[in-house]
Amino acid sequence: MKMHVTGRQIEITNALRDALHKKLGKLDKYFQQSEPEANVTLEVQRGYHIVEVTLFIGGMILRSEDKTTDMYSTIDSVVDKLARQIHKYKTRLNRKMREQGNAPLFVSDDGNDDAEELKVVRTKRFSVKPMNVEEAILQMELLGHNFFVFRHSETDEVNVLYKRKDGNFGLIEPQ
Repeated sequence: MKMHVTGRQIEITNALRDALHKKLGKLDKYFQQSEPEANVTLEVQRGYHIVEVTLFIGGMILRSEDKTTDMYSTIDSVVDKLARQIHKYKTRLNRKMREQGNAPLFVSDDGNDDAEELKVVRTKRFSVKPMNVEEAILQMELLGHNFFVFRHSETDEVNVLYKRKDGNFGLIEPQ
């Protein structure tokens, strides 16, 4: 697995790098042909050790983040979360890849690959009114939602505004 490690307010020691290679290396058993690439960010913030891992596998992206008071237990937790994601979605992703005529991404580790199908249980239609970002924030707050879809008045593109965990807002714009 190719790995890019970044540290924020922390020096990346050889012991940390070795622990990351060892723990993330356990995920290699799930991958069939493509070698995944991992972007790992280690951060220390107010006594918490935060680990964020983003895996890029054959056009798919898996991401996990966690924070605890110990860096090594945070690494363990993030790798466990990624393993659960892979286990949960591997059947669906492999089926999708086969339908597209590509080789499956993940190795089947057991014969029981029955996964529940995702289905849309509700469809909501609404008119997308042109507005600027400030209006969209106000509208989102008035509705009490954590995301809001709107047409940006300057670009005439559909954008998504969302509330981040830190209380700030994020904006998704098409490219």
